[in-house]
Amino acid sequence: MTAAVEPFIRLSGVSKTYRSGRKQHLAISDASFDVRPGELVALVGPSGCGKSTLLKILAGLHPHDGGQVRIGSATHPFDPARDIGMVFQAPLLLKWRRILDNVLLPAELLGLPMREARERARGLMAMVGLAGYEEKYPYELSGGMQQRAAIARALVHDPKLVLMDEPFGALDALTREKMNLELLRIWKESGKTIMFVTHGISEAVFLGTRVVVLTAGPARMADNFEIELPHPRTLDIKTHEAFGAYTRRIYKLLGME
Repeated sequence: MTAAVEPFIRLSGVSKTYRSGRKQHLAISDASFDVRPGELVALVGPSGCGKSTLLKILAGLHPHDGGQVRIGSATHPFDPARDIGMVFQAPLLLKWRRILDNVLLPAELLGLPMREARERARGLMAMVGLAGYEEKYPYELSGGMQQRAAIARALVHDPKLVLMDEPFGALDALTREKMNLELLRIWKESGKTIMFVTHGISEAVFLGTRVVVLTAGPARMADNFEIELPHPRTLDIKTHEAFGAYTRRIYKLLGME
């Protein structure tokens, strides 16, 4: 009998309230779910439902008011400053730095040995399809290529957890689908645990090993289920009956049926 895998992330009854003077805004009312090591978990829900807030709590950027958040374990301690890589909707590349130097930024800030970091950065750029673009500037790359650089930057310090906040939301539909395929390849090659925020239902089902559905703010977890679709995934999987069943399940949970 196979032993149960200890969760890498465990959220139990997490809540978050923003306060401004006498006004209060409940952003997250109750979030409880586990993430196993190496999973790609998609957080899906309508705009403004608290998905990004939950990601910021996991990143240690915002405190939570109630419940518990545990990442790592006593035997595998977790340091948010060292063990998290982040990818945002905009690439946020420094326009005066070449692409390789942009990718190296986390290694510089963490004081990592730069010789090894530079070698790793070049390897990551090759992995994301940017070999040969090391000396280019951000303006010389397309939007999709800039996001590839942002993903490489999030991986350069070898984090345990990668948090992605609607990273393909600003891309056109065709580039977005291509980046979905690329992300699955990069995830498989890197073996990282990824939390991916999106309001795209089809995108969540296509990418996730698990989908966490959040209702309109304040965020409340409506469901948390595994996506039992085979890997490697290709775009034609979106025509399969099982894919449609998963998307309809989410539509129903969000009151869109």
